[in-house]
Amino acid sequence: MTSLVPVLHSEWLKIRSVRSQCVTLSAVFVATTCFSVLMCATVGAEEAAEAGFDPVRASFFGLNFGQIAAICFGSIAVAGEYRAGAIRVSLTAVPRRGMFYRAKLTVVGLLALAVGLVTSATCFALGQAALGDRGVSIGTPGALRAVVGCGLYLALITLFAAGLAAVLRSAPAVMGILIPFLLMLSFVLGDVSQGGGWVDFLPDRAGQQILLQNPDGPLNAWTGTGVLVLWVAAALWVGGRRLARRDA
Repeated sequence: MTSLVPVLHSEWLKIRSVRSQCVTLSAVFVATTCFSVLMCATVGAEEAAEAGFDPVRASFFGLNFGQIAAICFGSIAVAGEYRAGAIRVSLTAVPRRGMFYRAKLTVVGLLALAVGLVTSATCFALGQAALGDRGVSIGTPGALRAVVGCGLYLALITLFAAGLAAVLRSAPAVMGILIPFLLMLSFVLGDVSQGGGWVDFLPDRAGQQILLQNPDGPLNAWTGTGVLVLWVAAALWVGGRRLARRDA
């Protein structure tokens, strides 16, 4: 194959025909939405009156759970090729490894972005409805940016996992490293460090600045996203090099 279009189509068919990938992608929406709405529904008047309460960020509380499914989707989509030697068939059909890698990442990233944007819009609408008169509208400063940013964050985390899967060639290994890294490391380090400092440049801390109505710390909404993009780009570059240099 010399054209990218049929390779993109084949990658789309692979994902659509594998139940585990469809389930994990659906779980991104379900987990993020359910936990976000539950969080907003349990916010009381006293909590909403606190100075640090952010009604915009509250709508995306479930992102902490939804990103687990995003990691699973990204890692399975890439590392699944190495089960039972399927990667050899794929590279026989598409011997240009760079094209194969770009096509897979494009399909994985676009699917994650589409699901992420639908998820974020749903979370915001239902979350603000659950908050009632304590909620805000999409026209509130920072609200629309957060909705778009949530979808972008989920897509980037998915690609982060995909890049690591190309390096490690094992979905369980990627999940075992990335899930604790994103869910626990910055939380623990953030608790023991006074002002955050370099902890704010960890991928989840930096990327989630875009979800805050009024971001604080050394990074704002878009510079934080830029830091996450650098993490993702590094993982994808290393993954691409490993695919190009190592035998299937």
